[in-house]
Amino acid sequence: MYWVYIIQSEKDGTFYIGQTNDLESRIVRHNAGLSKYTSRKIPWKIVYTEEYNSRKVAMQRELFLKKQRNRDFYNRLIASKNI
Repeated sequence: MYWVYIIQSEKDGTFYIGQTNDLESRIVRHNAGLSKYTSRKIPWKIVYTEEYNSRKVAMQRELFLKKQRNRDFYNRLIASKNI
């Protein structure tokens, strides 16, 4: 399984979008400061996930989400998953 995820910084509310085949380990790495971009905005919490059988499809979805660059879009996406 591959995951596309959105995490949100508890420090300033910004979002980070990524994809991984080990979601739990990846979030631990973000919060341990092992990722250059996310290390400045620790702590992070998972706010949205999608699951895929293919890494290629997960990477395409990650790219689509990153291209949105729209906080309202991300908030609506997160809200739709949490209903």
